[in-house]
Amino acid sequence: MSDGMAISATDASPGLDQPNTSAAAPAARTADRNRGLDALRGVSIIFVIFNHIGIRIPLAKTALAAFLPAWLLRGLNWNGYEAVFLFFVLSGFLITRRSLERWRELPQIAPGRFYALRASRILPTLVLVVFLLSVFHLAGVPNFVISRPEQSLGGAIASVFGLYLNWYEGSYGYLPGGWDVIWSLSIEEVFYLAFPLLCLTLGRGRWAFVAVLVALALSVPFVREAIDAQKNEIWSEKAYLPGMSAIAVGVLSAMLAARVPQPRRWLAPALCLLGVAGICSVFFAGAFVWKLIHHHYLLLLIGSAASLVLGLHWQAASATPWRLRGLGWLCSCGRLSYEIYLFHMFCVFAIVTLAQNLDLGKPWGWIWYPPTLVLSWLLGLAIARGYSLPCERWLRSKFSRRAA
Repeated sequence: MSDGMAISATDASPGLDQPNTSAAAPAARTADRNRGLDALRGVSIIFVIFNHIGIRIPLAKTALAAFLPAWLLRGLNWNGYEAVFLFFVLSGFLITRRSLERWRELPQIAPGRFYALRASRILPTLVLVVFLLSVFHLAGVPNFVISRPEQSLGGAIASVFGLYLNWYEGSYGYLPGGWDVIWSLSIEEVFYLAFPLLCLTLGRGRWAFVAVLVALALSVPFVREAIDAQKNEIWSEKAYLPGMSAIAVGVLSAMLAARVPQPRRWLAPALCLLGVAGICSVFFAGAFVWKLIHHHYLLLLIGSAASLVLGLHWQAASATPWRLRGLGWLCSCGRLSYEIYLFHMFCVFAIVTLAQNLDLGKPWGWIWYPPTLVLSWLLGLAIARGYSLPCERWLRSKFSRRAA
């Protein structure tokens, strides 16, 4: 789903023009990562998985409802969409920061290299998941068959690689869950197809570039209200512009971070605190926030995400960075978030089918959440180590030789 999820350890490398294939390179690149941002991505992917389990096994109908507050259970189950917007902000931030590291100035960006870097990371895993989803559809596996009369396997595949799966669903209805999660890539990749071109044109007049990004970011409540007026639930959630607004906020955050390498010591923890407070208010008090600010809640969410991302970035760059011990597994989920995101529905459907067959009763539904998380992580780990990262390294080496 998302470049916020698809920034890999190899993205800390200098770029296609300076490949590093030494044995020590992977360890060096991993050390360059920001553990706080990895942990944030890990939290986000957990909320996505909890949402997709919760649609089928709601926590509110389990025994946890007897001693945990309803607002907490709702927050854990129904914020998958909001978690995707955290990824959008992270994506804009990380892609822009890496671009600035490689090319120093955005107007100096090399579109060919930029697209090659994105393609080498995104495409292998996307091709694999589409292939498997197609096989499951043709084999008639329950929960994977595209059955709506207006939809077809060919139409779904075309919408994935044509970057309009979100529009396809908005026009013809939801696809099966394994396909549905790909909607966010349609938004992100359209943005990043345009990103180098915007950098080369508007980027030379820095303030024009910033003005366009600010206008896009601030438009989100008004655009969302206009889209909601169409009364198309799917399109309301998956339209292009709101997601692009969140990415634009991430881009602006990275540009600010580059302009201010190290602010005053108190600012980073203050931004982290404000970011966590804002995100939690949307996640766990969403109904109250909606009554107060209506469609501006999405602006609050992406602004809070940017605050947290900036705070974590500046804190990691400070003289006394937080050690963030005990977050190894969560950070691992963040590093694997792209693979986990694209493949977790295989695990969700397998666990839900097992739960239905065992029929332990609704009170025991909560026990299926931990194994789904662990299984999704293990599958993501296996795919990353055995397929996606080797493919990425191979493709980048091919692109590097051609560039030379």
